[in-house]
Amino acid sequence: MNNTFLYIITVLIWGSTWIAINYQLGAVASEVSIVYRFGLAAIVLFAYCRLKGLPLCFSWRHHRQFFLFGATLFSVNYYLLYSAQQHINSALTCIAFSMIMFFNVFNARIWYGTKVTQQVYLGGTLGLLGIVTLFWPQISDTQLGPETLLGLGLCLTGTLFASTGNMLSMRNQKLNLPLMSANAWGMAYGAIFMAIIAIIRGRTFSFDYSFSYISSLLYLAIFGSVIAFGSYLTLLNRIGAHRASYASIMFPAVAVVISTLVEGFSWTIYTVIGLLFILAGNLVVLTRAKKPITLANCTETHSTKVMPANVNQSNLKTESL
Repeated sequence: MNNTFLYIITVLIWGSTWIAINYQLGAVASEVSIVYRFGLAAIVLFAYCRLKGLPLCFSWRHHRQFFLFGATLFSVNYYLLYSAQQHINSALTCIAFSMIMFFNVFNARIWYGTKVTQQVYLGGTLGLLGIVTLFWPQISDTQLGPETLLGLGLCLTGTLFASTGNMLSMRNQKLNLPLMSANAWGMAYGAIFMAIIAIIRGRTFSFDYSFSYISSLLYLAIFGSVIAFGSYLTLLNRIGAHRASYASIMFPAVAVVISTLVEGFSWTIYTVIGLLFILAGNLVVLTRAKKPITLANCTETHSTKVMPANVNQSNLKTESL
């Protein structure tokens, strides 16, 4: 699948998962719902790997890598983000999580020496400005007190864990570990680690047998986890963490459109301006910059064109020396 399709799939699925998550909150503790989500996703991925003949047996060193990958990306970050929403509204959570693009930029520089262009910084800034504008009516009513600062701290810490998980996924692929196999083990370890946290916190492993809970769980496990994470983590390796993670800034735009269709959300001038900033940032980040033509490039191209095909390159080099 090409990168454009993977990007669209990631944005559309993760931009719609907020509806499913709403149906997960209530009778079942959030930590337990996370266990169910990634436990089910791991089972689906293990079955897929077995069907496709992908390897599932790895060394202890690789399993240690999978555990860290799963704990950061499929466990701790979700726990911290869910905890943050008990102290701040969803608008602030969304803005704080959108910082993952900048975390990925700095982490990729530290971990892999990835150089980032001004184009990416400009696009990310436009996108973040768009999100702030989009949610400005909710933000302006927020009081910056201890409760808000705690929520923002939890959210930013969770986002940092998610970014670390992104870096570990890139390392998995640099080690030539199959993506789906790595995701299967990562989600399994993430579910186990989250189960330990739930037990420590005294959560009951209850289950909600309502249609809304089961259907939303299936959507989050199969589409939100198996497909979306598979698409996003593939992009991460193909186009870089800084560009792939702009998808996180596009989620609110998709959420607003869905809310308009499903819940009758009323647009304001903030909605329009915010979406325009987000779309502009998306174009800036994902548009590939044209390589400038230099005199050296022109000379090299001209030399290549005019050089006769029968000239022996080694002889030419010797004569020039």
